[in-house]
Amino acid sequence: MAGLIGTGLSGILSHQAALNTTGNNITNANTPGYSRQEAVFETQDARRTGAGSIGTGVNVVNIRRLADQYLVQQVREDSSLFGEQNALNAELSRLDNLLGGESTGLNTALNNFFASLQNAAEDPASLPQRQLVLSEAQQVVNRFEAINQELIQQRESVKTQMQQGAADANTLLKSIAELNLAISESPGLAQGRMPNELLDKRDEALRKLSELVNVRVIPAEGSQVNVSLANGQALVVGANASQLGTRTSPEDPVRLQFTLTAGGRTLAVDEQITGGRLGGLRRFETEALNPARDQLGRVAIGLQETMNHQHEIGMDLEGDLGGLFFSDVNRDAYQRGRVVASENNSEPRDARLAVEITDSQNLPAGSWTLQFTGDGRDYELVDDSSGKVVNRGRLPDPVISEITMPGFNIRVESGSFSPDDKFSIQPTRLGASNIALEVEREEDLAFASPVRAEGSLGNTGNAKIDQGRMLDVRNPFTNSLLPDFRQKGQLSPPLEIRFRALGSGETVYDLYNAETGALIEDGNTAVPRNVYQDGLSNKLFTEDPASPEYRGYQFSISGKPADGDVFTIGYNTNGTSDNRNAGLLAALGTANTLNNGTQNFTEGYAGLVEDIGVKTRQSQLDKEAGQTLLNQSTNQRESVSGVNLDEEAGKLIQYQAAYNASAQVMSVAQDLFNTLLQSFR
Repeated sequence: MAGLIGTGLSGILSHQAALNTTGNNITNANTPGYSRQEAVFETQDARRTGAGSIGTGVNVVNIRRLADQYLVQQVREDSSLFGEQNALNAELSRLDNLLGGESTGLNTALNNFFASLQNAAEDPASLPQRQLVLSEAQQVVNRFEAINQELIQQRESVKTQMQQGAADANTLLKSIAELNLAISESPGLAQGRMPNELLDKRDEALRKLSELVNVRVIPAEGSQVNVSLANGQALVVGANASQLGTRTSPEDPVRLQFTLTAGGRTLAVDEQITGGRLGGLRRFETEALNPARDQLGRVAIGLQETMNHQHEIGMDLEGDLGGLFFSDVNRDAYQRGRVVASENNSEPRDARLAVEITDSQNLPAGSWTLQFTGDGRDYELVDDSSGKVVNRGRLPDPVISEITMPGFNIRVESGSFSPDDKFSIQPTRLGASNIALEVEREEDLAFASPVRAEGSLGNTGNAKIDQGRMLDVRNPFTNSLLPDFRQKGQLSPPLEIRFRALGSGETVYDLYNAETGALIEDGNTAVPRNVYQDGLSNKLFTEDPASPEYRGYQFSISGKPADGDVFTIGYNTNGTSDNRNAGLLAALGTANTLNNGTQNFTEGYAGLVEDIGVKTRQSQLDKEAGQTLLNQSTNQRESVSGVNLDEEAGKLIQYQAAYNASAQVMSVAQDLFNTLLQSFR
């Protein structure tokens, strides 16, 4: 009887454990990271008899956790991928809305500004029209500044998210290390009885960590796991956790750099932070935010330089040469602000470098790293976006030198350099913050041209001279004012062009000082000779700034001049109704003055908007694909580890029936025992 009772009792106890396990599954059906458990039954050793072996019941030898580590790892990888794309898309969408919005973008302000110049060209003496130009110009400056401030705010928001993400990662790393220790010390581990709840908590912590950054998980002794970054840099080793942190980047003080501290040693791990939310934020900063600031700055610099050049070669309402319209792109402070020295440079850190904008039309949008090698005088210029060396050389002794690039020069002014010294070269990044309106009064707007020409009333030929065009008022080779404009209201000297017919049948012209009558250039001796070509538009002067004959302006004569015909060129005195320079200023709105002469200002900005729009759309598609992959891997894991309430309800009935049957076995054993006792009475 005792054997039958024991058999029934083992069934009751075993199925009670199974019922408890099933009940635990049901109550944890919605617990994140919970893995379904099941009772593992094993028959007890049989009792040997002369008639054979007789079973003695059942035992629950283990409560097994149903988890496929391959599927768990797949969920981690897909969580990392989706976390990266989700963070990237969120920031790109914010940037896209800023740049592409009609009220927040730049194109409306640019269009209004050039439209106001076009209207002013129709009535150049009108002060209200001039005031409108100044107002719209200030709106352009305000728009650049507002967009730039929004980009800075987004940069600071990204930095805050990076710091918070590092703090969240540290909490998870510490939790994983503690769980490693608790699992390794769990009773029964040596017999294969796993602490299921602790394993679930660790897997869930690893999944959350994967949402922040891509990690590798490697099994270790004692059912522990070691966690590392994608390149193998350890984050958790057994019960020890490293500390992820952020610090100001030594290469660029406005950026953050990720660090990892372990054993009292801190390493920079910026390049190893990939995947997850932190990887997505890093990608946004390097692939979208910084390039957007660079491209926006290039548009601002292009607008400044072209407007300033055209305005400087005009004449204002009071007869003065036009000055700067916008702030000078090559102010000393601006030039030096384009160079950022690394904090890791060797002492004495006395190097002085500057970046001068030489040609905004060919100016690229980007950043470069100037790094020194060898004995500190060899240098390489590396494109940050491609990582390629685009320029290399050796500094002379003394070090004063220029490193020439398309659109800008890096000027090495003084100081000493050591091997591994680095400087970040950012020609356009601060362009949008540096632009300012220089013209203060309506009268200072230079809408007229300072030179004009006319033919003598006594001319007998049909030749005509155009109204000319200004080229420059500064000699780019000496950076000094050309002598033609040394005095207000005068062309020094005013010129007289006199035509002569030679016996050979050729017509030549001579240049005279219109005030003194002195010959300036003889048509017979000039090299090349001033020979007039009939039927063509004849340019009078050289357009080569390096030539000593360069005057900074150009006139053309067409038609057939007669012997003795005279044309004069002088200062445009009282030219208040002249709109020639206003028309040229307005025409800059559609002139291709950016990106190697392929884009105007609005197209340059539209290219920035389009670039961010394409990246935003691509990130949206990547996010949706990442979400699909994550859903699939999650569903696959749930098919193995998830709790199916219908299945668990069926098991409840199954185990309850087995429990009742085992109880019935004990009841039968009791009845048999009572019958046996009755037979002896």
